[in-house]
Amino acid sequence: MNDDSTPISDLRNLVRTFVSERNWESFHEPKNLAMSLAIEAAEVLEHFQWLTAEQSMAVKFDTQKTQEVGEELSDVLAYLLSIANVLDIDLSAAFQQKMLKNAIKYPAS
Repeated sequence: MNDDSTPISDLRNLVRTFVSERNWESFHEPKNLAMSLAIEAAEVLEHFQWLTAEQSMAVKFDTQKTQEVGEELSDVLAYLLSIANVLDIDLSAAFQQKMLKNAIKYPAS
């Protein structure tokens, strides 16, 4: 799997299967998932909390740190996909609509 060839639906199904195999559906209410998403996003922040802008950019050259940040981003993505699964939100459509709104709100010129 990589970003260039993996549809979002494949990732959603991977998360759905993972949750189902562990019988976690009863815990996966939107409120709980939103809180977990915020907690995992905070864990991403921890990796950059006291770094300068230059130091934060240098993280991409540190294999261990990029792996750690990648794991936290993966947790964020898993909860994001779980919320989309529970609420049956088409993320691609929602994202495209939001980007159109952003283009109007923040014009390039």
